[in-house]
Amino acid sequence: MFAPIVIVWIFFMCGSGLYNIIHWDHEIIHAISPMYMLRFMKKINLRHWKLLSSVVLCIAGSEAMFADLGHFSKKSIKITFVCLIYPVLILTYAGQTAFISKNLGTDEVFHIRESIPNKALQHVFTVLSLFASAVGSQATITAGFSIINQCQALDCFPRVEVVHTSENVRGQVYVPDANWVFMALSLAVTIGFHDISPIGKATGLAITCGMLVTTSLMSLVIALYWEKSLLISACFLLFFGAIEAMYLSTSLLNFFRGAWCLTILSLLFMTIMVSWHYGTLKKYEFDIENKVSVEWLTDYSPGLGVSRVPGIGFIYSDVVTGIPAFFTHFITNLPAFHQVLIVVSFKSLPVPCIPQSQRYLVGRVGPKEYRVYRCIVRYGYRDNVRDTDDFEDHIISSIGEFIGREEYDLESMTSPEGKMMILDSPMEDGCALIAVTEESSSTGDIQTLSENGSRRNLLDSNASSEITHSPVKKKKVRFLLPPKSPTMRISVRQELQEIIDARESGTAYFLGHSHLSARKGSNFFKKFLITSYVFLDKNCREPPVALNIPHAALLEVGTVYTL
Repeated sequence: MFAPIVIVWIFFMCGSGLYNIIHWDHEIIHAISPMYMLRFMKKINLRHWKLLSSVVLCIAGSEAMFADLGHFSKKSIKITFVCLIYPVLILTYAGQTAFISKNLGTDEVFHIRESIPNKALQHVFTVLSLFASAVGSQATITAGFSIINQCQALDCFPRVEVVHTSENVRGQVYVPDANWVFMALSLAVTIGFHDISPIGKATGLAITCGMLVTTSLMSLVIALYWEKSLLISACFLLFFGAIEAMYLSTSLLNFFRGAWCLTILSLLFMTIMVSWHYGTLKKYEFDIENKVSVEWLTDYSPGLGVSRVPGIGFIYSDVVTGIPAFFTHFITNLPAFHQVLIVVSFKSLPVPCIPQSQRYLVGRVGPKEYRVYRCIVRYGYRDNVRDTDDFEDHIISSIGEFIGREEYDLESMTSPEGKMMILDSPMEDGCALIAVTEESSSTGDIQTLSENGSRRNLLDSNASSEITHSPVKKKKVRFLLPPKSPTMRISVRQELQEIIDARESGTAYFLGHSHLSARKGSNFFKKFLITSYVFLDKNCREPPVALNIPHAALLEVGTVYTL
């Protein structure tokens, strides 16, 4: 319904403006000339200077459409603004000015509603203005969603839930948490001020600050990205920046008349963003600086009395190279780790969905005898990785496929750590590991054998008659070696058998949980940033990937980072 409402509103205001221009003063259209602005500036005084803070409100709201670049293309926004929005604004304001200029002697408070000639049309205007204001606020809200999503991608905003509403346009997002915050702030400002005037003063300051920041950043784009001369960049900044600085100075004169509210909100959000970015950056730098190589586990750990126990250990890490720092912290305190280690990392890609066949990038860390592997799980912004129950089975199956293909892939055998293999198609001679699904019920066990996409139910006559009476209680996947093949080497079968035996022995999941603390003697600003980050980290959303890990197999390793 938004598009029809806006179209009706635009043509209604355009028609009203044309009527007032023709009826009251058709020469008012000449006021578009910049000469009137120059005359105004020549006779400038303090009263005229303060008027500029109200003049800037004439463009308030039209800039919101440029913040919706994530929802619409640049071409559509340019065409709409130049061919429709700008002419309508000119006609509307010219018509209102023509009406006011011919009715200055009256005692009425001039409102755009009074310039509409017919009483019935005035009621139509009231209804349309309500609907149009709702649509306009929605444009600002969606722009806020886009900005929060972009800030979160740059690690400048705490983790919030981001819902992608389109499979084709990545920028169309909905942030439920921010939606509630916007509602609360809108109600608080409206109830607190009780008047539109201070809200207008705050709006003017917001617009001028946004324009000045955009102009400053654009000058950097001209010099650094477009690689133009510094003279062109400086001329751009001085010309547009001077105009916007003039409007900003007039808006600051209204600081105690409502603009203070915007300043407080800006400081609040800036504190949140700076604290979160500082804490995230310091944690990542600590992880990079303190990660260790696989040789540390295999060469130095025996001298420290470290032993390897049966089973598979899944190490979840944000670092895609080396062994994460929290795992070394775990080993130094509990000198043992599993005979098979799989370092798992999650990476989000700017596509809607990742096919299951291209989701896993598998590689080997160190020599073959170490039995340490790396798996990078890629997911799109509409993939629901959080509720995956068979995630462990997919990774083990991918590791098996990697072991079976590795001897035929020269790049994976000779490349250093970091070169991964995408398992996008099955092996020519079948799967390296055969998955067997066991479903246990209160009356018996049911096994389903899965090999090359085909399934075969192994049911005896008694079980087949009993399963109709009792629900299935539990499902477990086991792996078997395929029949012997002359194309598969003995060493490959031995390694696959070790993976199977380790899986039967049990699995454990290692998750790192880091804590930041300020060093004694740190300045107040550093302590404030770290304290703010710790508070935000404890109260924001969980990471985007939170698997259904059994609590009995979960080992959460806490580390303290002292900054």
